[in-house]
Amino acid sequence: MFTDRFPEKALLRAAYLRSDELCSLEVPADGRLRTPARSIEEALNAAQSAPVRKACLEFVTAAADFYGVSRPQVRILAARPLRVRENRWATELFGDYHLEKKLIRVWMRTAVQKRVTSFGTFLSTLCHEFCHHLDCERFGFRDTPHTRGFYERAAALYHHARSTPAKHLFWAPLPNGRWRIDWPRTNRGG
Repeated sequence: MFTDRFPEKALLRAAYLRSDELCSLEVPADGRLRTPARSIEEALNAAQSAPVRKACLEFVTAAADFYGVSRPQVRILAARPLRVRENRWATELFGDYHLEKKLIRVWMRTAVQKRVTSFGTFLSTLCHEFCHHLDCERFGFRDTPHTRGFYERAAALYHHARSTPAKHLFWAPLPNGRWRIDWPRTNRGG
């Protein structure tokens, strides 16, 4: 995972820095997110979009209630879009968030083989997109940049919902003020 470039405009830089510094996210002390997360896993195993959407709505409703924000809409789509470039480099879109519509879209099948995605990948994507909603609604960001802080908040939500221990994310600098997660160091724990 990579952060966005450091913005050139002063107003965007200020918001980017605020997002980057906000590295933690309060999570509920109870199981209100864990129960719907388990429902998402069960629904994915059934490989039908309607139960997956219902479980995702339960999850984002519980999360929105806890954080005191409006509930975003959720759409569950079939196979991920695949973008192939001339140099044969391809990317898949796992999910997205539309700021004006307050809409989360998550794709539940892989782009090439059309298989149901893994629960971990799907839940991580849902948490990521919900954090974009949270950035706008709770933290007041007009834009919701991918910063180190953003990824830390999304990881906190994901690990809490999944009942897995949170990992400390280690970052490696890149040109143009960007960062990437150093996965080998993160997985080693230091």
